[in-house]
Amino acid sequence: MVGYATVGTNDLDRAAAYYDQVLAVAGARRILEYDRIVIWSNEPGGGMLGVCTPFNGQPATPGNGCMAGIRVDSTDVVDRLHAKALQLGGSDEGAPGDRGNGFYAGYFRDLDGNKLVAFHLG
Repeated sequence: MVGYATVGTNDLDRAAAYYDQVLAVAGARRILEYDRIVIWSNEPGGGMLGVCTPFNGQPATPGNGCMAGIRVDSTDVVDRLHAKALQLGGSDEGAPGDRGNGFYAGYFRDLDGNKLVAFHLG
C-alpha cells in the first residue's frame, strides 16, 4: 500500500553514497534524482525509498517513532543488507532474526540517525 518513504539528511551526497551501497544489496538503484532528493527502487512501479534535505530549509532530524521498511526477497538479503548498513557506518537497532509469524527483520539507523528495517515475509 505504501508507495514510498523518505528519510531526511543534512548531507545529501554522503547519504546518497551510503544508500547506493546499502540498497544495492536489495537490487535497488537510483530512479530519480533532483537537487534535494534521491530515490531508489528495485522494481518498476514498486515501492521507493528516498533521502532528501527538508523542503522547509530546517535541519533534518530523525523522527521519534518513524521508520521506513525495505522489503527484500529472502532472509539472506536481510542479513546482508543489515551488515552492509553497519559496515558503512550505520548503527544496529536490532540484529536480523525471526520476529514471529514469518516476519524476519533487521533494524538499523543510517548515518543521519534515521531508523530503517530490512524485512522478509515468508
